[in-house]
Amino acid sequence: DVQLQASGGGLVQAGGSLRLSCEYSGFPLDLYTIAWFRQAPGKEREGVSCIVGNDGSIEYADSVKGRFTISSDNAKNTVYLQMDSLKPEDTAVYYCAAVSPSPFRDRLNVKLYDFWGQGTQVTVSS
Repeated sequence: DVQLQASGGGLVQAGGSLRLSCEYSGFPLDLYTIAWFRQAPGKEREGVSCIVGNDGSIEYADSVKGRFTISSDNAKNTVYLQMDSLKPEDTAVYYCAAVSPSPFRDRLNVKLYDFWGQGTQVTVSS
């Protein structure tokens, strides 16, 4: 039974940092890709970053490159999203999701992901 649980959201001032955690269970990471998505009020859900389990490949949306870092700790069955230099436009509900097999391309396409965790709210004040 594939399960994902996101946590770590909160309220932070612009320029601050947060670390989100996605704890997963029911599957081995090396057969999956895990991604972070976000959805702001009135906007579509968009891909933020992903990590491919079998080879560690990583992708970022242009809007977060250089500010966000995705990583995994296989011993803890957890994928992290370190978010630095946060901006008010990063405010959104953040979700983690998983898909298998790992897509060859377009890995931040929300439509490809089968398994979703509940969201965690991130609010960045100006």
